[in-house]
Amino acid sequence: MLTRKQLELLEFIDARMKRDGVPPSFDEMKEALQLRSKSGIHRLITALEERGFIRRLPHRARAIEVIRMPETADRRFAPRVIEGGARAAAPAPSPAPPPRGALPVEAAHALELPVMGRIAAGTPIEAISEISHHVAVPGTMLSGKGRHYALEVRGDSMIEAGINDGDIVVIREQSTADNGDIVVALVDGQEATLKRFRRMRGMIALDAANPAYETRILRDDQVQIQGRLVGLIRSY
Repeated sequence: MLTRKQLELLEFIDARMKRDGVPPSFDEMKEALQLRSKSGIHRLITALEERGFIRRLPHRARAIEVIRMPETADRRFAPRVIEGGARAAAPAPSPAPPPRGALPVEAAHALELPVMGRIAAGTPIEAISEISHHVAVPGTMLSGKGRHYALEVRGDSMIEAGINDGDIVVIREQSTADNGDIVVALVDGQEATLKRFRRMRGMIALDAANPAYETRILRDDQVQIQGRLVGLIRSY
C-alpha cells in the first residue's frame, strides 16, 4: 500500500516518462508535489524503490525506471471510519447523513472497547497501559477473534494514511506484523508509536505517512509489536 505522496510521485514519474521518455528532475518532482525540500523526494523515491515500484539505474543521472504501477485496490490505505465516538455531541433532532463510506457508531452489535490512552503519530510518547474510558465500536469492524482495544491519536505523522490528530484508532492485539501493516510499536520498552511496519536488511523500519517525518530504523530487539490497526473513529 502506498501513501498519497508516494502514489502522486509514482504517477508523476510515470506520466513524464511516457510523455518525454526521461524521468523528471528532483526539482521538478519537488515542485509537482509541493514539498519544501528535495530530502522529502529522496525519502519517497527510496520508499518506492524498496516496495518494488521503481528502480534507480547506477552511474546515470536522472535514471529512474518505473517497474510496475500498483493495483487499484492497493493504491491507498483507507481506514474504516466510524462517525461519532466518545467525544461526539448528542445527536440533533434531524441529523445529517454520515459521510459516504462512514458507519454510524450505533450500528448493530456494537461493542465497547477500552481506550488505553494516547498513541503518538509523531514523536513517540510514553508507553500506555491504563484505561481512560470506553468507546462503542460496531462488531463488524473487529477483525478475527483476538482482543481489541482503542487509542487516541496525538500528532500528524500518519495524515497521508488518513489518520488525523484526535482520531481514535481501533487496534487488534497481536505481536507480529507484515510489511505495510500500520502497527502500535513499543520502542525500547518505553515509547509507544503508531507507524507503518517494514523489515529491511535485518532491521525494522517504522515509516511515517508524512514526508516531514524521518523513517526510524531500529534493531529487531528494540521493537515490540503490540497490535495492528483495523479501524478508526472520528468525531466532527
